[in-house]
This record gives sequence, C-alpha cells and structure tokens, in this order.
Amino acid sequence: MEKEKKDAPNQELSFVTGGEVNIRQDPWWWLVVVVIAIVLLLVMLQPVPFKDIIVFAKDGILVTVLVTVVSYFLMLILGLFGGLGRLSNNKLVFGISSLYVEVVRGIPLLVQLIGWYFASPVIIQKLGLWTGIEALIQYRANPIITAIMAITVCYGAYMSEIVRSGISSVPRGQMEAARSLGMSYFQAMRYVILPQAFRVILPPMGNEFIALLKDSSLVSVVAVADLTRRGREFMSAHFNPIETWLMVALLYLIMTLIAARVVSYIEKRSKYER
Repeated sequence: MEKEKKDAPNQELSFVTGGEVNIRQDPWWWLVVVVIAIVLLLVMLQPVPFKDIIVFAKDGILVTVLVTVVSYFLMLILGLFGGLGRLSNNKLVFGISSLYVEVVRGIPLLVQLIGWYFASPVIIQKLGLWTGIEALIQYRANPIITAIMAITVCYGAYMSEIVRSGISSVPRGQMEAARSLGMSYFQAMRYVILPQAFRVILPPMGNEFIALLKDSSLVSVVAVADLTRRGREFMSAHFNPIETWLMVALLYLIMTLIAARVVSYIEKRSKYER
C-alpha cells in the first residue's frame, strides 16, 4: 500500500522526463511520427511532385501558422472581455456582449471573411468621402490583416461563451470570500476566479485552437497565400490534384496532431485533484 502511494505521484509526472515529452506516456505521439514518416517516404520515393509541393508551399505553411497563432491570442483577449461582459450586472455591457455573441455565432466564418475583405473597404472609403479624410478614401484591405480580424471576431464569440461558462463553474463563495478579504472585484477576478476558471476552460481552449488551425484554410478565398491557396496554385500549374491535395492534407494533419499533443501536455501539467 505504501509503495502504491509513493508511486502515484511519479505516475502522474512521468509524462515529463527532464523537461521533455515522454512519448511512452502519450502514445498518440507515435501517430505524429508515422505521418511525418509517410511524408518523408513520399518525398524520397517520388521527389517529383511531392518534394516540389513542399518547396512551393513552405511560405504558405508559415502564413497558416502566423494567421492561426495571432488570431488565437487576439481571440483569447476578445473572448475574455466578451465572457466578462456576459456576466456583467450592467445591462448595457451585458446587452452589447450578448448581441455580439448571438449575431456573430449565427454567421458562417466564410461569409464573415468575404464580408470583411470585400465590404469593409467600401464602407471605409465611403466614410472617407463623407469626412474628407484622404487616408480613408485610399484605403485598401490587407488580406492577412483582414483575415486575422475576421477570424478573431468570429472565434471570439465562441471563446466568450467558453470563458463565461468557466467563470460560472467557480463557486460563488469564492468571490464572496475574496471580497471579504478586502479585494476589489477586479482583484478577486484576477487572482481568485480566473485562475480556477482557466483550469476548467483549458480543454475547450485547446480544441478551439485546433479548430481555428483547420478553419484558417478558409482565408485562401480572400487572397491570403496560405497552405491551401498555395496547394491550389500548384495544382493549377501542374494538373496533379491527387498528389497535391494528399500532401496538403498530410501537412495539415501534422500541424493539427502536434497542436493536439501540446494541448494534451499542457492539460496534464495543469491538472489538479478536485
């Protein structure tokens, strides 16, 4: 019995060895290895076109990662304010936050991307004509910035509900205890409520990152040269859809699998006993 008690903490921490991921404790890392091995095998056995596809699309991979990471961190900030707004006692703040969440969640991301890219420049240019501001009149949408803004606004609505549900899961007595110790509302939320809510919302936050990584492929419709658009350009030039989309799919799979494993690692490190 004593031996089991001594081994229990070691079993929980055995996921990490020397600060590195222990693949034996997360067997799904083997799937990442297998997919990478398949990509390398295809490149070695048939450099044309598989190696050419990777070389051609490598800048698209960087754009995909950039759009995903930047949008995700901006989405967290927007989701935090949206979630707090959904819990606010101020009717105006609550109404604006609720309207934002309900409206944005009801419009597909693809429609929002097209609207941001094609409609927002027209609105800004007309605003410039009304105000006489030359910078607004000459405004032209930057594809990457516009895509990041559209994804942030869209996913921020979903993150707002995740944050709201996470904060609501913390017992009300925690806030009352913090306030009784002399903390202000914002201090109690920062030091007591949010750290506890973070552990609850961590899994859905990880899922949102993976979903965002896959949905980032939609930015290819608004002139962003991401992995999907570069794949379409390569296919149009070489007329080999099977090889092109097989490699693009494998590259996306590698990125999503690695992201899923990192999320799983963070969850294991932050897990606590209730």
